[in-house]
Amino acid sequence: MESGARKTFLRLDREKQRRILSAAIDEFAAWGFHRASINRLVRAIGIAKGSIFQYFGSKEGLFSYIFDYAIETVRFSLKKVKRDTEHLDFYSRVEASLMEGISFIENHPKLYRIYLKMVFQEDFPARDRYLKKIRLFSVDYLKPLIETGIHRGEIRADLDPDIAAFMLDAIFDRFMQAYAVPFFDSEGTIHGSGREEIKKKIKQVIDLVKRGFKD
Repeated sequence: MESGARKTFLRLDREKQRRILSAAIDEFAAWGFHRASINRLVRAIGIAKGSIFQYFGSKEGLFSYIFDYAIETVRFSLKKVKRDTEHLDFYSRVEASLMEGISFIENHPKLYRIYLKMVFQEDFPARDRYLKKIRLFSVDYLKPLIETGIHRGEIRADLDPDIAAFMLDAIFDRFMQAYAVPFFDSEGTIHGSGREEIKKKIKQVIDLVKRGFKD
């Protein structure tokens, strides 16, 4: 699958780049990869169809650009969380990280919808590579937090950091899915919760993690 934007796109002014990106996210979020239409997209933007191919090479290239944009958006926010919580204990840091995941869904619901379509609805070129990249990104973020927690004596020394990161990634992913989609919240206790209520539920999740991670 082609990746990234071409120089022709990067030379555009920021506002035009923003309009193209926004319209493309709308299209993929609404229709998924296979049913996304370049014709519909260019009509929404008001540009020639050939421009998209000049900018990204193909629909695959455009999707790849959106994926990279989403990853960088998450990386930027989590980097700030990691920096701002350096002085806190491990459990407070993962609590803040999960809360940032909820904020991402609230601030970028269409990007998250694209992710859910990739996971549950669609098979398309390089899908497995994209999903693997997301999982590796999550583990690469969580594992250093775990190793720091072990070093500080906040986590059991016998805990395997790889297994712990795998488990936390699974918990985070499932919790965020339940928050975003009613179908995944079988008990009806997470989806639609207000800000303060979701914080309480996250604290409960982290308390369960603590019971397994501590001596």
